[in-house]
Amino acid sequence: MDPRRRRELTRYGAPAAFLAAATIAVLLIKAGLSGGSGATTTVGALPTGTTTRATQTRSTTTITTSTTPITTPTTSTTAAPRYYTIQSGDTLGSVALREHTTVDDLLRLNPGVNPQGLRVGQRIRVG
Repeated sequence: MDPRRRRELTRYGAPAAFLAAATIAVLLIKAGLSGGSGATTTVGALPTGTTTRATQTRSTTTITTSTTPITTPTTSTTAAPRYYTIQSGDTLGSVALREHTTVDDLLRLNPGVNPQGLRVGQRIRVG
């Protein structure tokens, strides 16, 4: 290979190879952070606490063991309702696509809305 040609390939090829490697590394890191593997986590049964109590009388000793589930406080979080303001040319289908939902869900969330009578400025619930 001609030394001049080799220098030209090195001059442009090395940065291109570096950028390709950096792009691949970023994509791999991004997939790892966003959980791109699709693996699911399963949770086993909750642990239980064991209580042992000994009762002694003159001639016998009785040991009683009871198992009670350990309870942890749970909090229920509900998402705040989201609304969309109808723009000129909007249909329930276009709003459903924009909001990543279905027309049936929009109708369920907005029982009084007439799909053929949407008005500009009308506010509908989308989530």
